[in-house]
Amino acid sequence: MRAAFNRLSAPWLMVTATVLFALMGVCVKMASQTASTGEVVFFRGGVGAVLMGLLAWRTGLNLRTAVPMLHLQRGASGVSALAMWFYTLGTLPLSTAVTLNYMSSVWMAVFLVLQVAWRRWRGQAAPAVPMPLLAAVAIGFLGVTLVLRPTIERDLWLPGLVGLVSGTLSATAYFQVASLGRAGEPEVRVVFYFSVFGAVSGLLISAVELLYQGHGWTPPTGTTLMWLLGTGLFATLAQVCMTRAYARGNALAMASLQYLGIAHAFVLGVLLFDDPVHGIAVLGMALIVLAGIGATQASAPLKARR
Repeated sequence: MRAAFNRLSAPWLMVTATVLFALMGVCVKMASQTASTGEVVFFRGGVGAVLMGLLAWRTGLNLRTAVPMLHLQRGASGVSALAMWFYTLGTLPLSTAVTLNYMSSVWMAVFLVLQVAWRRWRGQAAPAVPMPLLAAVAIGFLGVTLVLRPTIERDLWLPGLVGLVSGTLSATAYFQVASLGRAGEPEVRVVFYFSVFGAVSGLLISAVELLYQGHGWTPPTGTTLMWLLGTGLFATLAQVCMTRAYARGNALAMASLQYLGIAHAFVLGVLLFDDPVHGIAVLGMALIVLAGIGATQASAPLKARR
């Protein structure tokens, strides 16, 4: 099985990752019916930490790091984004929550545009912003408006807003992962520390929920435990597949294939949860996919000059 996995091409690895992430979303949605957000975050991080720790031990990788603050910053933004996303997965239709999280590519384009504008305002040399990048940002936010319109009509504007913030924080986390890569940190170590940070944060979130809501950690039953463990397992396997896909294939092509996750989530949401199908929301999802792919391709020259 391991040999077959290693023989998978980069595109098939990315497709596999999108399916696994969609299945993780199903597990989160099912677990959220009885488990708190803190519990879901804990199991997501705990399972990942164990698996990555075992992988590091088997490959002889030293988990000691020379850049703990970079890991701490990545963990803070990444786990915050994750907790917000898990909250939206439990309250919004599966495809809507996944789509809002996939806005991270558009947010990264926004950050790059703002960075160029800041440099020019300070009189520093800065590259011209490609018009396709500005168009991608505009199309992306138009898509968000269409996706959220049915949600807002159902008085779920708060989870929709949380989902948008989750995508923003995910974009910040991706920049920090790039910084860790430039610092020479291997992927297993990056994922391990992120998972540990997630497990600890899950316990802290549970404590806050107990303090302010009167309920925090609830011992999971057999079925809930299965969904919680599935969340961590699917997420970790998906991360491994995605990391290998980016290492073996073209980055822009892999980023484009990543948007298949929205289609998987849409189908699973309709089949498993009877999520409503709004034509205007489907159009919005298509626009966000188009904007994400366009933003990824148009922003590549700007990222290379950073």
